[in-house]
Amino acid sequence: MSGPGRLALVRGEAGIGKTTVVQRLAQVADPRIRVLIGACDPLATPRPLGPLLDLAPRLGPAVRTALTGTLTGTSRSDEVFDRLLADLNAYPSLLVVEDVHWADEATMDLLRYLARRLPDVPALVLTTYRDDEVGRTHDLTSLLGTLAAYPWVYRHDLAPLSRRAVARLATGHAVDAEQLYRVSAGNPFIVTEILAAPDEPIPATVREAVAGRLAGLSDTARTAVDVLAVLGRRVPPPLLADILPDPDEALGEAVACGIVRTEGQVTEFRNELTRLAVLEAVPAARRLRVHRHVLAAMRSGPVAGHDLALLADHAEGAGDAAAVLEYAPAAAVRAAALGAHREAAAQYARALRCADRLPPDQHAALLEGHSQACFLSSSLDEGVASRRTAVGLRRALGDRLREGEDLRWLSCWLWPAGRTAEAGRIGLDAVRLLEGLGPSRELARAHLNLCQLACYGHEGVAVATGHARKAIALGERFGDAGVLVQARFHAAAARVLSEGRGWEECEQQVSRALAQDLPVDAGFMAVIMCWLAALRRDAARTAAAVRRAEAHCLDRDLLTYLLCTRAWGSWGLLNRGSWSQAADAAQRVRSHPGSPPVVKALALTVVGLVRARQGRSPVWPLLDEAANLVDAHCRLDTGLGWEARVEAAWLAGRHELVQAEARRGLAALADRTHPWLSGPLACWIRRAGGEPPRVPAAGPYALELAGDWAGAAALWDALGCPYDAALARLSGDAPALRQALAAFEALGARPAVARTRTVMRACGVRPIRRGPQAATRANPYGLTNREMDVLKLLHEGLSDAEISARLYISPKTAGHHVGAVLNKLGVHTRHEAARKVHHPESE
Repeated sequence: MSGPGRLALVRGEAGIGKTTVVQRLAQVADPRIRVLIGACDPLATPRPLGPLLDLAPRLGPAVRTALTGTLTGTSRSDEVFDRLLADLNAYPSLLVVEDVHWADEATMDLLRYLARRLPDVPALVLTTYRDDEVGRTHDLTSLLGTLAAYPWVYRHDLAPLSRRAVARLATGHAVDAEQLYRVSAGNPFIVTEILAAPDEPIPATVREAVAGRLAGLSDTARTAVDVLAVLGRRVPPPLLADILPDPDEALGEAVACGIVRTEGQVTEFRNELTRLAVLEAVPAARRLRVHRHVLAAMRSGPVAGHDLALLADHAEGAGDAAAVLEYAPAAAVRAAALGAHREAAAQYARALRCADRLPPDQHAALLEGHSQACFLSSSLDEGVASRRTAVGLRRALGDRLREGEDLRWLSCWLWPAGRTAEAGRIGLDAVRLLEGLGPSRELARAHLNLCQLACYGHEGVAVATGHARKAIALGERFGDAGVLVQARFHAAAARVLSEGRGWEECEQQVSRALAQDLPVDAGFMAVIMCWLAALRRDAARTAAAVRRAEAHCLDRDLLTYLLCTRAWGSWGLLNRGSWSQAADAAQRVRSHPGSPPVVKALALTVVGLVRARQGRSPVWPLLDEAANLVDAHCRLDTGLGWEARVEAAWLAGRHELVQAEARRGLAALADRTHPWLSGPLACWIRRAGGEPPRVPAAGPYALELAGDWAGAAALWDALGCPYDAALARLSGDAPALRQALAAFEALGARPAVARTRTVMRACGVRPIRRGPQAATRANPYGLTNREMDVLKLLHEGLSDAEISARLYISPKTAGHHVGAVLNKLGVHTRHEAARKVHHPESE
């Protein structure tokens, strides 16, 4: 490295990652570059030239002598400056001065001195500072003004982590990634501390960091911060001025310490967790006074809809139960109408804490609203509990109509809870009760529920259609558009499952729900489309359905449906051979605290299957955990439970277990009519050397059972399922076996590779020994040149589409290359792949 030199100013709030940037830069610096890192300390009286004293051992003797002289009074600081400049000219260097917002005057002068002369010096000088602590009167502000005139000074603002980055970091942790992003505002320090202590509402390190900042505030400023914490995250000046006599000076001090910031006409905490840490330390008496003051002030004038949630919060804080019951239910209704279902659930829960003074019918209404919001926000256990209580209250009141409606809702919620047998019994109870009361909108919905359960349970077209007709007739009579689209949709879905026709009708009903502004119905049906496509192993349709459903659910805050979508999406990735991506997606669903049992069981099964196919452990503990989360009917309905266990046994060479598990599954399917469930079980019996019974089997399975392995493989290829196509070719001739072997090797399916080689030896078929190219043999991970190109682009954070454009290949081919890279490296995510190769020491 030789001139010209540069000065880099790296700035951002506390915890944003400035030190991490410095450490990373030091790691990647050329070995010929001398790395010098010093830091300023938050001392009441900072050490003169403290950063230089830290790094003195790595400086030349002349600089060290001059530094010693400044301590004894025999040298001046300008002599240190001159000798340091000469030292930097002699050795190409990276000079880092961290936390210059705490720098002494001599260090500030040193930076002025160096900055002016850097163009002729072979050095990069990098400084870091907290811009949230640098106000108009701070000493650093003057230095920054001087540096503004130099074109060789570069400024780098570190941004918070994005939602996507936070979600990636949260993979494998039992936390809600969206909630994590909300409370942290993407601050890396807070994110990592929450992940390290997920069971603590406020991690001790965060609490201590906030307390450290508050310790330097005056009493007036501390009072202002306490009041802000009680008021909420964003506070308009008039409200603050109504409580504090002269808030401007106190707020200025709070802003200068980095606790809060001003943005336009609003003052707010930098993130929600900081506010909660401050609020935790506010004396209870002060909190009560502020809540009462604000509640009275806000109630004295007109109440706008957007103020309802704030009023409910202050009402609870003020201990005013009557005000809570006035504002919290209204806030919940408004939140639900806006699609903010988590907020609605929280407001209903707030009202229920004061519901003991309500009449039973009003109490039941709150429970019903809470149950609905909990389901849509993926708090299933709470929703089921509220609905059960509501059933009891309605029964005690003799309100048979609403009791029947609550039973129907309870049946709906029990299916994703994995209690499908109970869901069926309660659903029938709801229909019987409501039929005794005559035609009603509620009876239409109860028949719709039985139609849905018949569809999910593969009870056949006749059963599902029978309930659909009754629901449609009543839906038309009472003008219930949601019943009409859902009943028609599920009747068509039953045909898709049993007969392979009806997909277009399903699509039409989803479009109709969107056109009629039925977002929850449309979201629900969009999720079911993901299940239909994944269950039928249609890779292209699954990918398209998942993209649509995910976008819809994110836009409407339908968390339960979103988690279902992502679980089916992971199954779709598994089917198309993107195993590492499938495991990564399933792991995120599995670790989400809001995942319903059915969704979590599906995710566990996908992870277990990926491990089984890759020859990794554990497998059976994951499959057993999945089985224990739901009842036997649910395992059968979802389509993976039985088949996954059978395949895992086959890959382990346990043919007796294959036969036993597959026949148990077929016995359970005896009264069902779904060829995509019975077909694979029959094929596994055949692959294990048994004679399967005659059962309904879908296209590729029927062909394989009939001995047409080539036709089955061709159908699997058309569906985009390379692993299933290779399994079908195991029954084929020599070229088919070689093709199967190549496919299994490309997928990283080590157990299947071993099984294929055994079959080939038994048939006297010799594999073609092409062997890897020299570059591949030389690569420690066995990556080809093309895979190395892909890995480099993964390191840049490119998507499959971007990789395909850069390398002039199709997106599908790019996806196969990405999957091969992840499989060979034995990782689940793109980020892990890049890190493993570029930073093997971190593994």
